Amino acid sequence: MRIAAFGFRTLPPAKGAAGADKFALELFPRLVKRGHQVIAYNRRYPDVFVDIKEYKGVKIKTFKTVPKSGFDTLLHSFKCTCHIIFTNSADIVHIQNGGNSIWALPLRLFGKKVFISQDGVDWKRDKWPWYGKLYLKISAYITAYFPNQVIFDNVIARRLFEERFKKQFEFIPFGSEVEPVANPESVLQKFNLQKGGYYLFVGRFIPDKGLHYLIPAFKKTNTDKKLVLIGGSPNPSAYEKEILAMGNEQIVFPGFVYGEDVNALMLNAYCYIQPSDVEGLSPVVLTVMGLNVPLIVSDIEENQYVVRDTARTFRKGDIDSLAQEINYCEQHYPEMLQLAEKAQQRALSEFNWDKVTDDHVRVFAEN
Repeated sequence: MRIAAFGFRTLPPAKGAAGADKFALELFPRLVKRGHQVIAYNRRYPDVFVDIKEYKGVKIKTFKTVPKSGFDTLLHSFKCTCHIIFTNSADIVHIQNGGNSIWALPLRLFGKKVFISQDGVDWKRDKWPWYGKLYLKISAYITAYFPNQVIFDNVIARRLFEERFKKQFEFIPFGSEVEPVANPESVLQKFNLQKGGYYLFVGRFIPDKGLHYLIPAFKKTNTDKKLVLIGGSPNPSAYEKEILAMGNEQIVFPGFVYGEDVNALMLNAYCYIQPSDVEGLSPVVLTVMGLNVPLIVSDIEENQYVVRDTARTFRKGDIDSLAQEINYCEQHYPEMLQLAEKAQQRALSEFNWDKVTDDHVRVFAEN
């Protein structure tokens, strides 16, 4: 198959990357290994881009976009759509994010098979202004009816769409396994950290992720460990600047880290914390589970579906509840390690990237 893909930021990930970039990193090279041709469309921001033409057999095409959040995606996706149509670079188009579903219309008109990966209920995300949420609510209808198929990474969002639009959609979760880290402790020197001496969060600094709960909760605990917050954006918002201003000597912002280094930081963490208000099926949580690292997550339905009984949970948006769980982790760490072992078993048995790849090939072929 000839496959084109857009809707993520860059392959491999660069500053500002999110779950969509992790997804691209894992899925597209595996599709190439199975004999398919893949062209991935990277974004070039004024100060952030990856200057390559190929990655692990995946052809890379890069288009410039603007730094304005939301508009950067629309402009880039428009350029990708035009390139696919006028150069006939693919027969199958895989688009990440239902906000891009508008581009299914011209692509279908020009004979392309179009598949949308939808990771959650986008209009519930607080990072969007009212007009962004309105656009996403409208695009949900386009997502439901115009692509050849919609692929959800979590059953909760799929259920909501199926109830609303009276159609059946596909469910394919993310994988959890990562390649072994060659020297997992070398990254600690780079960031002046000690093995087991810090709690960790990895992700974008947006309201959905709940960092405005995590930092105050951490400050209320008795721990002497650090809180390491990995992430950031090439176009930082007012919210991100507020989060960075909340740092102190115990709260560390190393900036954007990806690849083997971020996996090493997970491996060496005392505990990983996911305080999200809104999630799909979090690839970071799955990776942490696969690495046998203790977890604390918010009790939203999506997180509970992933972790089941293998992690500690706190009430979404409740600073005191999160602080209590961090203190519990300090006082009952052997139990946290036992939960982490259960989490690893669940992750590696239920969420596997090779199966994810095979399922995508099946969906592309059958629809």
